[in-house]
Amino acid sequence: MEVRPKMMTVFGFGLVLGFIVLTFVPAGYGQVPIPTRQDGFWYEERVAGVDSVVIEAFFDPVCPDSRDSWPPLKQALSNYGSRVSLVVHPFALPYHDNAFVCSRALHVVNGLNSSATFQLLESFFHHQEGFYGKATFNLSRASVVDKVAKFAAKTVGGSSYTQLKSGFTDTKTDHATRISFKYGCVKGVYGTPFFFVNGFPLPDDGSTLDYKKWKSIIDPLLFA
Repeated sequence: MEVRPKMMTVFGFGLVLGFIVLTFVPAGYGQVPIPTRQDGFWYEERVAGVDSVVIEAFFDPVCPDSRDSWPPLKQALSNYGSRVSLVVHPFALPYHDNAFVCSRALHVVNGLNSSATFQLLESFFHHQEGFYGKATFNLSRASVVDKVAKFAAKTVGGSSYTQLKSGFTDTKTDHATRISFKYGCVKGVYGTPFFFVNGFPLPDDGSTLDYKKWKSIIDPLLFA
């Protein structure tokens, strides 16, 4: 109950975002073209089949609630195997310092080695404090990007620091990160974590779901 005022504030923020997107995007299709590929990262390359249960998760890599929601969801994915597919959309909350840079790092790494994307996401979750606003308050934007690039290179290996750093000057990764955010806005996402199952939003948006809760959602869909 204590978080309800906060959630109402976030909800109001989401309404403003939705209004902006719905008001201005239709008139700007020439400026913001439909992306050439679907947004998101498929967990374990487990692309959804016809009979799959599909979970869409909107995560901010520096959001504590996103971090805490990942282990039980990962446990559920392990339990159900190929019957459940997950696609993660980076959603950089504007009130989280460095969220956009870290989200962009996921796109950079995904373009170099898609098998390392979730490894980097988990590393961000495990070391979030190093990318909070307080930890980077005295750093310039360029220094933050350099810090994130070095962290990504050390985490995923295989890709050199130079490759990763150059990814932040590639307009394609900037565009992809913006598309991820705009896609969330169009879907009505206003906080993280935010989940959709088979296209429908879960009522417990913005909260951490435990493994038992995931089972109560998925079991009726698979064994009805």
